[in-house]
Amino acid sequence: MTTTPPSPRRPRVQELDWRPTALGDLSLRRRLEPTLRVDVYEVLLGEDYLMSSLFTVAEVELARLGLAELPGSGLDVVVGGLGLGYTARAVLEDSRVRSLRVVEALPEIIEWHENGLLPRADELTGDPRCVFVRGDFFAMAAGEDGQALARSHAILVDIDHTPQHVLHPSHAAFYTVPGVRRLAGHLHPGGVFGLWSDDPPDAGFMMVLDEVFASSTAHVVTFANPLTGGESANTVYVARLPNA
Repeated sequence: MTTTPPSPRRPRVQELDWRPTALGDLSLRRRLEPTLRVDVYEVLLGEDYLMSSLFTVAEVELARLGLAELPGSGLDVVVGGLGLGYTARAVLEDSRVRSLRVVEALPEIIEWHENGLLPRADELTGDPRCVFVRGDFFAMAAGEDGQALARSHAILVDIDHTPQHVLHPSHAAFYTVPGVRRLAGHLHPGGVFGLWSDDPPDAGFMMVLDEVFASSTAHVVTFANPLTGGESANTVYVARLPNA
C-alpha cells in the first residue's frame, strides 16, 4: 500500500484494467481507502474479490513459513498464482533462493506486472531469479506439461479461496490424496508444499496432507482488519516430505 494525500480531483475508485476471460470478467482497480488514506489495489473476477493489497499478511507468511522448513541454500521454488505478487516477493527476500518460477493461468495478471500497473512490480520483473510461467498450475501439478514445476524444493500455492471453495470445478481434484500425491512427485526429498486458505483449518484436508507427507501443520495467521476494527485470520498449510 502507498500513502496518498487527499485530492479533490481524483476519483475514489479507478479501474486500471478490465478484460473478459474464460473464468469471467477480470478487473484491476485502485481505490483510496479513506480511513487509512492509502491506495488499495483490488482484483475482481466478476463480482468476486480475488485479492486485495489491504490484506497480505498471510500471503507473505505463506512464503516465510514454507521456506523456514527448508535447510541449506540454492533453493528452487515454485509459486502457484501470481496475484498482486506478495508471496513471490517474500520468496525473493530469502537470499537462499536460487530460482523462482511463478505459474499464472491468467496472462492479464502477468501483463499488469510487466507493464508496471502494480506497485513494486519491478521487484519481480527486475530480479533475474524470477520467471513468470503462463499456464494452468493444476494441470501441471497433475502431470500435464509439468516441466515448469520440474523438481523443486518448495511449491507454494495461493489460487483458490479454500480447498473446498475453488475458483473452477476442475481444481477440486488437486485437494484429494491422489492430487496432492502427484504434486509431491514434483518435490525433492524433504521438499515443502505450502497452501494459503481463507478459511480456518480444515480437518479433512489435514488428513489428505498426512496421507502424503511426513509432517504437516495448519498455521492460523491473524492480522488487524482496518475495515472492521477487529482481527481477521487466514490459514497457511505447510507440509514436508521425508528426507531421502
